[in-house]
Amino acid sequence: MKSDSKNRRHRHHHGHPRQEHHHGDSDGQEKYPQYEPRHRLKPEIDTRLQDVFKKIGKPSRADFVPDPFQLEALETIKHSDCLVTAPTGSGKTWIAEQAIAAVLKQGGRCWYASPLKALTNSKWVEFSACFDDANVGILTGDTKENTNAPVIVGTTEILRNQLYDMMHRGENFPCDLVVIDEAHYLGDADRGVVWEEVMIYLPSRIHLLLLSATIGNGDELSGWLSRLRGKPCAVIKEKKRSVPLYPLFLHPSGRLIPNLANKKLSSGLIDFIERSERDRRLRYTIPRIADIMAVMDRFNLTPAIFFLKSRVECDAALGHCHPVSSDIEDENFTQTLNELLERFPYLARHRHLTSLKQCRVASHHGGQLPAWKFLVETMMNRGHLRAIFATSTVAAGVNYPARTIVLFNSDRYNGHEFRPMNSIDFHQMTGRAGRRGQDKIGFMLAIPGRFMDVHHLRKLMYKKPEAIESQLKSDFSMVLNLLLSQSLDDIQMIFGRSLASYQDGQENRDKQYRWNNFMRHLAFLKKEDFVDEGDRLTENGIWASKLRLDQPLLIAECLRKGVFPRYDAKLLAALIAPFVYDGDQEIKITRKITPRKLAQGFNRVKRSLADLLQRMDGENFPVSPMFLWPAWAIYAWARETPWQNITEQIHIADGDLAMLITRTSDNLRQISSLKESHPEVADLAYEAMTLILREPVVFS
Repeated sequence: MKSDSKNRRHRHHHGHPRQEHHHGDSDGQEKYPQYEPRHRLKPEIDTRLQDVFKKIGKPSRADFVPDPFQLEALETIKHSDCLVTAPTGSGKTWIAEQAIAAVLKQGGRCWYASPLKALTNSKWVEFSACFDDANVGILTGDTKENTNAPVIVGTTEILRNQLYDMMHRGENFPCDLVVIDEAHYLGDADRGVVWEEVMIYLPSRIHLLLLSATIGNGDELSGWLSRLRGKPCAVIKEKKRSVPLYPLFLHPSGRLIPNLANKKLSSGLIDFIERSERDRRLRYTIPRIADIMAVMDRFNLTPAIFFLKSRVECDAALGHCHPVSSDIEDENFTQTLNELLERFPYLARHRHLTSLKQCRVASHHGGQLPAWKFLVETMMNRGHLRAIFATSTVAAGVNYPARTIVLFNSDRYNGHEFRPMNSIDFHQMTGRAGRRGQDKIGFMLAIPGRFMDVHHLRKLMYKKPEAIESQLKSDFSMVLNLLLSQSLDDIQMIFGRSLASYQDGQENRDKQYRWNNFMRHLAFLKKEDFVDEGDRLTENGIWASKLRLDQPLLIAECLRKGVFPRYDAKLLAALIAPFVYDGDQEIKITRKITPRKLAQGFNRVKRSLADLLQRMDGENFPVSPMFLWPAWAIYAWARETPWQNITEQIHIADGDLAMLITRTSDNLRQISSLKESHPEVADLAYEAMTLILREPVVFS
C-alpha cells in the first residue's frame, strides 16, 4: 500500500455544503454541545432516535416463507435464463440452492461460478451440507476435488477454461444449469472479460442464472443475452432489503443523530456542517476508535464492521480498543476459538490473537493469512466479535454481516487514486448492515472527518447502481484459445455477438476498434510462429494455448528455448514467480542471501526473454519489469525456510506472500498440462506445485 500522504494528493473533494440543503426536520431541532477534541465522547442519542432504537433486537422465530421474487425466479429458471438483482442478504443463494436441487432431482448437472476463491470455498462447504458431500466438487486454482460430481463450485476463470476445452474437443458441455454469482463483475476492468466470454461461449441449451445486488442496467443485459442466446432472459428485481437500513451520524460530542430526514440531511447534521465551516477542528478531528465503540456499545449497535482505507489503519485500530469486562465469561467464545486453534495451531502465535481474545475485535484484509481470515469470519458469524476492521475491498463476496457498518470516508482508493465512492461500492458495504434472522434493523454510521462528505452519502442512499459496461478486450491467451477451435470468420462473428458490440450499437460507438485490437494480437502471434499465414495455430501455438496465464508468450518462449530447469522442482517454482507478480515494488535482495543457482537461473531467464520483450515493447504491448525478490521468496518457501523468516527478510505481508504462492501454483498447474509437448517440464511443474501448496497457504 502506498503511503497515505502520497495517496491523499489524488483525492477528489466533493466541495462545500450547499445552502439548498437547509431544510427538512426543523421541528424539534436540538442544539449540541461544543466539541472539545481532548475530551472523551459523551454517549447520547437524539430524541428522534428513541423509537428507532426500540426496534433493535432479534426478530421472533418464524417458519421460512419465500418472498414472491424468489418464487418467481425459481419458476422462470425452469424454462429460460434469469437475472436476479436483489439487496445483499435478501435470499439470492436460496434461489440458487432450490434451482440446483430441482436439476439434481431430474438427474442433471450444475456449475456454480463465483469471483473469489474464498467465496468458492465457502459455497463448497455450504452446498456439501445441503446436497451431500458426494454430490459436490470444487475447482479453483489450488483446490481440485470430486470433479465428476453433479454440482461443481468453482471460479469463473475455471469455468471459462472448461468452455475453451469443450469447444476445442467439439464436445457438449456436461451441464444443465450455470449459476453466476456476483454477476456485476461483468463490469470489472480487469476480470470482466472472463464473465463476458462465459456468457458468449455457454451453449444456449444450458439455463443461465445470474445473481447480483448491484446492476443498474439489468434490462439492457437481458436484451443482449436474449439476442445472444436465442431465448428469453427474465429480469427479476427486488429493491426491498430484508433488514431495513437506518443511517446515523456521530456528532463529535458523542451524540448519535439521524443522518437523514425525509430523504434530506437532518437538521442536526445541517447544524454540524454549518458549525464545522466556522470551526475546522470539527471537520478535521476524527473521534477515537475506542470512544466510537463505547458509544456503539452503550446503544447496542454492535457487532459492527468498520470500513477503513488501508491495511495499516485496520491493524492500528486494534491497538485503540479496550478489553471487554473481565466478568464476561463466554464459554461458546472460548470453545469456538479453541476448536479453530486446534485446527490451525500455527495461528496460536498470531500477533492479533490477544486483541481478539481480550477486546473481541479483529482486522480483516488482503494482507493476512487465509486461515486467519477464515478464523475471523467464523468468530464473527457465530456472534463472538464486537467489531471487525476491514478494507472496503472485502465488502464484496464475504459473508459476515453485522448490525452496523461504520464509514469514515465517502471516497475510495481504486488502485490508482481516491475517487468519490460509487453506488456499487456503497451498496456492497451497506449490504452487510443487518443480519437476516438476527436483526430487525441495521445501521450505517457515518463518522465526521476531513474526507467524509455527507451530501455524497445522501445521494448514494437513493442512487441506483451504475450501469455495467462491457470490458471485452483481447489478450494473447484469448486469441490462441479461440483459434484453437474457431476460424477467423467465426471469431469475428463472436465479437459481433458480444455485449461490447451490443452496447456500441446502442450508443453509436465505433465497433471496429476491438476487432482491430484482436487482429493486432494475431499479427504479432504470426511473427512469433504461434499462428501460420492461414490463421491456424502452429504446433507451438497449440501447446501455448494451454497456458491460460497473464504472460503466456513469455513462459512459452522460455519453454521453446529450454531455459527452465529439468530436474529441480524448487528452482522451477522460483523462476515462475516473477511472471505472476504484477506490481511495481522492487525489494533489494543482496548477493549474500541469494543462492548462486537461483541467481544464475533468474539471469538466464531474463537473457532469454530480452529480444521478445523488446519486440513486444516495439509493438506497444504492455511489458512489466521482472524482479528477483518473488523468485527468492518462492525458492526459500520451497526449501522449507520458516514462513516468518521470509516475511521479515523481504518485509512482505502474510497475505501478499500467500497470494504470490497461490498465483505461482496456478501458473505451475497450467504448465503441468503440457504432458504431450513437454512431458519432463510438465511433471516437474506438478511436483513444484505440490511443494509450495502447504500450510499456512492452504488449509482443509
